[in-house]
Amino acid sequence: MKDYKVDKASLSDEFRREVYQVVCEIPSGKVSTYGSIAALLGMPQCSRMVGRALKLVPDDVSVPCHRVVNASGRPVPGWEEQKRLLLEEGVSFKQNGCVDLKKHLWSYSVPE
Repeated sequence: MKDYKVDKASLSDEFRREVYQVVCEIPSGKVSTYGSIAALLGMPQCSRMVGRALKLVPDDVSVPCHRVVNASGRPVPGWEEQKRLLLEEGVSFKQNGCVDLKKHLWSYSVPE
């Protein structure tokens, strides 16, 4: 269901910085989903915007984008390097080509 209260045009630099900050917290060997990141940022209806932000990471910014998959655990279509990077970190895949989210889904915990 689309939420028309969110001004998606205003989700610019600040939103992207918040996305990058969250993605940088995902540890090696774990993954998160676009929807989980959007929900963590308080905008659960903006998972596509998370994907767009990750697609637009500047060259001078280091963000482990390969650790973000869709809700089913499917890697980005056509980005073959993503699977290789995840395998190098010990992430396992199911027979259907999706990340085994039961083993590798990262759960954000609030620092004490």
